[in-house]
Amino acid sequence: MSKPDILSFLNDEFLMPQPEVLEHSTKRESLFIGIPKECAFQEKRVPLVPEAVALLVSNGHKVYVESNLGLSSSFSDQEYSEAGAKICLNVKEVYEADIILKVEPPSLEELDYFKHNQCLISALQLKTQKAEYFKKLMDKKVTAVAFDYIKDEAQVFPIVRSMGEIAGTSSILIAAELLSTFSGGRGLLMGGIPGVKPTRVVIIGAGTVAEYAARSAVGLGALVSVFDNSVARLRRMQSDLNFPIATSIMQPKVLEKALKRADVAIGALRAKEGRTPCVISDEMVQKMKPKSVIVDVSIDQGGCFETSELTTHESPTFIKHDVIHYGVPNIASRVAKTASFSLSNILAPLLLEVGEGGGVKGMLLRSPNIRGGVYVYNGIITNRGIGTWFDLPHKEIRLLLGY
Repeated sequence: MSKPDILSFLNDEFLMPQPEVLEHSTKRESLFIGIPKECAFQEKRVPLVPEAVALLVSNGHKVYVESNLGLSSSFSDQEYSEAGAKICLNVKEVYEADIILKVEPPSLEELDYFKHNQCLISALQLKTQKAEYFKKLMDKKVTAVAFDYIKDEAQVFPIVRSMGEIAGTSSILIAAELLSTFSGGRGLLMGGIPGVKPTRVVIIGAGTVAEYAARSAVGLGALVSVFDNSVARLRRMQSDLNFPIATSIMQPKVLEKALKRADVAIGALRAKEGRTPCVISDEMVQKMKPKSVIVDVSIDQGGCFETSELTTHESPTFIKHDVIHYGVPNIASRVAKTASFSLSNILAPLLLEVGEGGGVKGMLLRSPNIRGGVYVYNGIITNRGIGTWFDLPHKEIRLLLGY
């Protein structure tokens, strides 16, 4: 190499001190997992079913569950015990675990049970949280992972998708029941029979919820129209379904005409940030058929129908402009056992991967997909959006991991 080449090679960047990259051990680690009962309103799901607990225990991990954890999902203490879990009568014993696994994020009262340097794996539900929640996690030096922000190898959020699949399918089954005479509906069979015209279903949105609502509706024989503002999403949905559905951009006149003829309208729009856009006005709902049905799956983000209101599983419907409205936000809890299996199918392999990867820190070092779900690491906020919104100090997780 000539002298000029050497000088160009030894530039300022090369001569600057470089960070030392350490090799991280991949030694397998036995996990201690605690699963307390859900105390959130109308939450019936569990994060791990007994079969998943048996898988973890057979791989050398320890699982503590609170007594009657799975009662609402039709899983008994005996099933969990036979799977190898320890049944705890006192919830404080569950919180002795290193990893706390929940469906809903813990309440402020539940956070009092946490000890320092534990790991929390649960949903985040950012729109319902307050600064106090994050401050408590910081005080306890907890590492918190939002499982709804974890991606899989296909770069999809698997838990968000699986719950969307359940909500989409359930929305049509709910609508089918509400159409019946004894539910106060139009007395129609979803889909109809030979010689009787089928019901018409309008779906607002073209995401996962909309796709599975369309699958169920077409499977029952209904005529389905899907509206969305993205031609690409409509094209993808039509391609994935492999059966004919009518699709359209959300042009107000076309949408209003479709709603006038519809027996069922499904709200399946999702907003990336903030409130779901309200695309169906009060006037449009007034022009719908008497005793037709609206199921607004988007209600947890505000709803896409102007007439929508939050309801509960105990009192799920109300009538406005002679149209039946369903506005329960947590539809997946309606089929808690199915939803629990779906959650468990994702979380159990994830936990096995954490154990094989040398524990939580080892896994975070190796997996950007799991690292993307971390919003607090050892008491330090790692999500810039959370830190900015709640005016809390935050740092990039790569710096904290020495990555």
